[in-house]
Amino acid sequence: MLLKDTIKTIVRDEVIGVTALAKEPAATGAYLYPLRGIAYFLTHRAIWKPLTSRLLPLLTLSTGVITSMFLFTYIPQSFLLTFVNGPVAWISTIALVLSESAVIITALSRAFLIDEALVDIFDGVLLLEGMSVLVKNGRKLEAGNGVMGKLGALVKKPLEKLTVKSLVSYLIWLPVNFIPIVGTVVFIFVQGRKLGPTYHARYFQLKSYSNQQKNAFVERNMPAYIGFGTASMLLQLTPIVSILFSYTNTVGAALWAVDIERGNRPAEGKRVGGIVAGGEKEL
Repeated sequence: MLLKDTIKTIVRDEVIGVTALAKEPAATGAYLYPLRGIAYFLTHRAIWKPLTSRLLPLLTLSTGVITSMFLFTYIPQSFLLTFVNGPVAWISTIALVLSESAVIITALSRAFLIDEALVDIFDGVLLLEGMSVLVKNGRKLEAGNGVMGKLGALVKKPLEKLTVKSLVSYLIWLPVNFIPIVGTVVFIFVQGRKLGPTYHARYFQLKSYSNQQKNAFVERNMPAYIGFGTASMLLQLTPIVSILFSYTNTVGAALWAVDIERGNRPAEGKRVGGIVAGGEKEL
């Protein structure tokens, strides 16, 4: 498929998706899971290692990217936004620069620093919550000390990379920021919609969902994923420490997966491609 046709397809899908979202009910309590992830992470030292072992390079990366973005892109973008947003252009510009920085930081960190670390922390939370049978579907478990010591070799690596489609989608929605105030809110909302399901990439793999089953589950529970993704996106707009929230958001996603398995979930307990959405409970 030619690049031109690919872009047309992405634009069409985006418009259809956002139109459908406007008709959806408000997201369920899933928006609280990123906050629960913060509290859980702070109170469970057993899952700190994947973060602490990479803390310095992550903070250096975040500081460097955000500083560079504000130095080189804030003024020109603020100048352009002033024509449509007037005196409140600085608000939209700050949100835009932080959003752009978050995308760059996430892409670079996942490519070079934290890809497997996020898998480890997701699996670690599942183990702490007694979901060892589920974790065994994606990795070997060892007789080590502590939760992280029990995590053996990965069988599969499910975390989604930054794709051309996701990048084009992001760029398509950038002009929305030219709409005063509301445009920035819509932009964050749309990006949150895209971000939400990616946090359950590991869960879908551990459940052995096919692409069809995964897509059906996500669509069935889209309001919940919108809530989770938007809350996660807002946290990741926080300067300097944005990458740290990638960890706590992952913890929140794991806690959500645990609740799905236990039947306490902001999701419809319906069958997805012949598989019960909640999955099997462990004995």
